[in-house]
Amino acid sequence: MGASPSWAKPSDRAGPPPATDFWREVIEPHAEQVRRLVDNARQQISYAEGVITGEVDPIRRMRAYRAAYAMMMRARRLSPHSLDVLAMLGISADEIGKTREAVDAFRGYLAITTEDKANAEITGRLGAIYLRLGDAETALHYLRLAHAGAPSGATLVHLADALVMQGDRNEAIDVLVNALPPAAQYFTNDMTLVAFALAVAYDRDDRRHDAFAVLDRLKSQQVQSYAPQVQLVLAQMRFAPAADRHYYQALLFESIEAYIEARAEWATYAACGDSPWRARALEHVAAIDKLRRTKPAIDRNASTPPVTP
Repeated sequence: MGASPSWAKPSDRAGPPPATDFWREVIEPHAEQVRRLVDNARQQISYAEGVITGEVDPIRRMRAYRAAYAMMMRARRLSPHSLDVLAMLGISADEIGKTREAVDAFRGYLAITTEDKANAEITGRLGAIYLRLGDAETALHYLRLAHAGAPSGATLVHLADALVMQGDRNEAIDVLVNALPPAAQYFTNDMTLVAFALAVAYDRDDRRHDAFAVLDRLKSQQVQSYAPQVQLVLAQMRFAPAADRHYYQALLFESIEAYIEARAEWATYAACGDSPWRARALEHVAAIDKLRRTKPAIDRNASTPPVTP
């Protein structure tokens, strides 16, 4: 047999591997492989989130989340106690509709770290899942944990919804009011979502003047971008219950005087199962019908606003 090539031979001068590398391999034998999977999954999730700004096709978005999910399932088998793996596994599972797997991953994450030190996105997402499942009490527990950290606009809206479901409408409104600065030169997407949710909360509480004061503030801040920006933040929101999307869309259309579209959304919401605000939605329908009788020209002038789908 011929001699082995020189590059295949261990160097005579090479000593034993560093102790730190040796023990890292013993403790985490798949660390490098898991790191690559985590990095790749993080890239897929970042790519998927680009759909929010219209940069990613929705089909490609779901494909990216599924790819991240597959990577994290593999990574979890290699490193079942990695917080990064559990977090991204839960996020990707949640996005592709694997609710049971998402809850399992998030609960696994919280079993390793203390709840009060958990990432607000993790507790916020877990609370939102329980809200969608109709468990307002458990949802409220996790959403309050997220609120104590750095909650997203969606988490604040979910927290307000959970409080309403538990019968505390005043605290729900306070959560939204306190999340908005008294004066702001620019509304971020999170601020826009919270402000619009506050208008919805006021409307449902029959505080119509307060609702439209909030909407007027939004419109004065955003001017021509008002409708597109609100539609953008509503598109990324996963409502609980899902019928709430019609209520939000209806109020948006009504606020820009697109009454035909607004009436259709109000009527759709009122027709959805056990819609808790059905009576309020029908009041809007009646008000629009009255306006259309007294001012027929609004039907001729109505047009769908330039908003993103």
